[in-house]
Amino acid sequence: MAKKNGNIIAVLTMVFLFGMISFVTNLAAPLGNIWKMQPQIAGSNTLGMMGNMMNFLAYAIMGIPAGNMLKKIGYKKTILAAIAVGFLGVFVQFLSGRVTSFPANFAVYLTGAFICGFSVCMLNTVVNPALKILGGARSNQYIQIGGSFNSLVGTVTPMFVGALIGALTPQSAISDVNPLLYIAMGVFAAAFVILLFIPIEDPKAETRGEVAASPWQFRHFILGIIAIFIYVGVEVGIPGTLNFYLSDPNSGAGMNPATAASIAGFVAGTYWLLMLVGRLISSVISGKVSARAQLSTVSAVALVLVLIAIFSSPSTTASMPAFTGSGFEMVSVPLAALLLVLCGLCTSVMWGTIFDLSVEGLGGATEKASGIFMAMVVGGGILPLVQNFVADKVGYMPSYWVIICGLAFILYFALVGSRVKKA
Repeated sequence: MAKKNGNIIAVLTMVFLFGMISFVTNLAAPLGNIWKMQPQIAGSNTLGMMGNMMNFLAYAIMGIPAGNMLKKIGYKKTILAAIAVGFLGVFVQFLSGRVTSFPANFAVYLTGAFICGFSVCMLNTVVNPALKILGGARSNQYIQIGGSFNSLVGTVTPMFVGALIGALTPQSAISDVNPLLYIAMGVFAAAFVILLFIPIEDPKAETRGEVAASPWQFRHFILGIIAIFIYVGVEVGIPGTLNFYLSDPNSGAGMNPATAASIAGFVAGTYWLLMLVGRLISSVISGKVSARAQLSTVSAVALVLVLIAIFSSPSTTASMPAFTGSGFEMVSVPLAALLLVLCGLCTSVMWGTIFDLSVEGLGGATEKASGIFMAMVVGGGILPLVQNFVADKVGYMPSYWVIICGLAFILYFALVGSRVKKA
């Protein structure tokens, strides 16, 4: 009974950490809207996405060391170290609002985003192998439950930022969202204290059957880390660029500049809400529907949705609920926005299914594989940066061809590349 209770505590802890990962990650894109409006940046989408880039760049540096740290000092100490680093990262971003000169304030902000990236990388390195091992045959289901909480937090974060910012002007500043940063630092501090007193034993991996000396022996793992690189870029790029598109008075989206930032934040938040819905559905059906079948279906549907969005006319609109700054109401947005938001249902299950398929048959090499996975999450910074560079050159909707290419590879991985095979 004691072992079962300890297992439940460990699982609930990992689910909570999934939420903290989402909160830190989803601050980047809406805060980028503030930096875009600064006169020195002059509306550059590429520079506006630099905070997101720095957040994910940390994965490339910390991914493999985080896996080694997990193996050397264990799960609990890695979690505590990650939370302490997260507090520091949010505090540095808060300090950027106290610096008045440009580019010093922008450099401080990017430094804070980079430090936060170290935190979420370390947390991600812990939660995925932990749920994989603790869940056993139900591992994908556990990962999807954790992902559901991740999506819930991801839903409210851009909504809160949008509501706090109000109308975007050249006078908008990071200090406008200080209440959210205070909450973030409080949550990190409280989590650190609470987790000090929660016993978290390192889960033991099954060692029966073949144990791989290195995950690089497996072709499906190599293709899997490419798929995860692309997936995180797709997941972040769809709502992040959509937020920029709806907030930009020169984008052709036809939004009222006085309410565009608030509405854009809620529309982007709806994407993450649908990710929550998709992960809840997946957590229920994962015992009956294979990870391969789920990934194949959602990547194909997402391809269709994004293609229609690219070719739809901005004058064709749809209604969505949103906060306009004074209250909630149904607002008109381009049909493309609704179609891209619906992609949240598709991307919702991709992380768990790609991870599950990629580490299949790796045995004792799973922890090392998790560290490599974390390094490849840098795709969440690189692909959105590429997409917004394209958006600066040819427009927001044509930039979604970057997303199309990514989804096509994920579909290939689901159908062919995920078959367990030695390299």
